[in-house]
Amino acid sequence: MARKKIALVGGGQIGGILALMVAQKELGDCVIIDIPEKEDHVKGKALDIQEMTAHDGYDCWLEGSGDFSALKDADVVITTAGVPRKPGMTREDLLNVNLGIIKTVAENIVKYCPGAFNIIVTNPLDAIVYTFYKVTGLPKNQVVGMAGVLDAGRFLAFVSMETGYSIEDISATVLGGHGPTMVPLPRLCTVGGVPLEELLPKDKIDAIVKRTREAGTEIVKLLGDGSAYFSPAGACIEMAEAFLKDKKRVLPCCSLCEGEYGVNGYFIGVPTVIGAGGVEKILEIELTEAEIDLLQNTIAKVKATCAETGY
Repeated sequence: MARKKIALVGGGQIGGILALMVAQKELGDCVIIDIPEKEDHVKGKALDIQEMTAHDGYDCWLEGSGDFSALKDADVVITTAGVPRKPGMTREDLLNVNLGIIKTVAENIVKYCPGAFNIIVTNPLDAIVYTFYKVTGLPKNQVVGMAGVLDAGRFLAFVSMETGYSIEDISATVLGGHGPTMVPLPRLCTVGGVPLEELLPKDKIDAIVKRTREAGTEIVKLLGDGSAYFSPAGACIEMAEAFLKDKKRVLPCCSLCEGEYGVNGYFIGVPTVIGAGGVEKILEIELTEAEIDLLQNTIAKVKATCAETGY
């Protein structure tokens, strides 16, 4: 059986790590695509990883390209192209610059691989994935934003760091927009089936929730010249693998809601079943009144940002 093809649009830090992880997990063959001026750079990254495959025996072909035609016949496209956030910038500050980039990407995906499953990473995520969907006109099951998987992963990491227990045994979910209005749900977080609220006092849990909301900004400040790249790459691969292997994973993804959670026509972070059909289903959680209020706040923020796109 022919190997799957994974296209990575954007050859920066996240793109390079994605290519490495695709090879290590042997998810398929991989092409990194960037602007013509960076073609040699992405060719170099692809060749470097290709030469690395000999040491652990990964079977994967990699290439770099400065031409969108390299998207042809891709099964999965992960788009990270865009300007990264820098200290002092909000995700909304990026909107005008990254809107133009995502429109170009969207048009070329429709041209060369209209059947691909698309994972969008570019910030501000909620508005960019909304714009991508509008520009492409693709079915909703083929378009999803990477946000909640990253946010939930950060939540899990902070719980593990605080409790000292294995991250393998921790489960949690995060709803809403990607940013400070996101809605982590500590009420539903468990450690080996034990509710988090039975393991940590409220002040510790509140601190974890706050840190989760501000996790991206924390890393931006620490790096000083960019934003997170390892954790977003890991989140993307988790999503891509669920699609490629038809795993039916339930992941908190930025999916198009059509009535779920009282949202119609917008992409927000919700529990999403990812399998061979792409976005196969959205699962609804019964929320408390306080959680509903928080979700309404994040929905209002997402709507406001989407309105700025002109779509």
